[in-house]
Amino acid sequence: MWPLLVLLLLGSASRGSAQLIFNITKFAEYTTCNKTVVIPCLVNNVEAQNLKEMFVKWKFRDKDIFFYDGDKNESSPNINFSSAFIVPEALLSGIASLKMAKSHAVPGNYTCEVTELTREGETIVELKYRVVSWFSPNENILIVIFPMLAVLLFWGQFGIVTLKYNSNITKEKIIIISVAGLVLSILVIVGAVLFIPGEYSTKRASGLGLIVVPTVILILLQYSVFMIAPAIGMLPISIILLIIQVLGLLISVVGLSLCVSECTPMHGPLLISGLGIIALAELLGLVYMKFVASNQRAIQPPRKAVEEPLNAFKESKGMMNDE
Repeated sequence: MWPLLVLLLLGSASRGSAQLIFNITKFAEYTTCNKTVVIPCLVNNVEAQNLKEMFVKWKFRDKDIFFYDGDKNESSPNINFSSAFIVPEALLSGIASLKMAKSHAVPGNYTCEVTELTREGETIVELKYRVVSWFSPNENILIVIFPMLAVLLFWGQFGIVTLKYNSNITKEKIIIISVAGLVLSILVIVGAVLFIPGEYSTKRASGLGLIVVPTVILILLQYSVFMIAPAIGMLPISIILLIIQVLGLLISVVGLSLCVSECTPMHGPLLISGLGIIALAELLGLVYMKFVASNQRAIQPPRKAVEEPLNAFKESKGMMNDE
């Protein structure tokens, strides 16, 4: 009797613990940026030297979704989790983590069952979906405010030029600039509506594009406003303001391309800097036009003061002709 008991104890000791011990992981998270979802399952005391001794089963809400039979070296995922797989070679190191495409991942409790010959064990891991905003709240605000501010400043410039130089501007030019400005305003507003704060999506990326790309129209509009103002034209200051806007456009477009290609953009400040430069150029243009318009008003003589001597000259000339 005693020799048999000793043999059993020695056999148990040689095989280690009768129960597989898992590294407990309460939950795993994934976001919209993930392409592959990993649900961890780590065994601390695997002693098998051959995959034929291993068998793994994964369950989701008590329904079998994946099997791996080491003896047959076969995997069989459930049809609803067709992308699910494990790395068989990692089993001998105690790694039975389940991997699958994000499209097949469903939040909830997953059970990992591992069998090594006569030893077995299981662990439960909760899979959670975490919502991650594409941009930070402050970045969202600035991305929307700067283009809208730039558009409002353009309308201020156009208003000053129209009121001051109305007699020198044809109705066709006013209509063309007004329509272009209206189109620009609509595009920016639509882009801001699509660019609602939240996760990265095609809709939000399209909205960001509608906010940034149409700023090229803003540069053309400011050039048109400069050209229809006789006192401004293409003076050095006008050229400098246009160059600043072009620089801002280039920076914002580069920032846009970098941000759209990343689910969690790291170049938001670059994009915002470009939009801020464009808005600053529009503000300087408004101040410049207001200053020029004020000076013009100050140096021009009153219309009545010019007309009275002219009328007197005409009357005197008429009297001389009568004589």
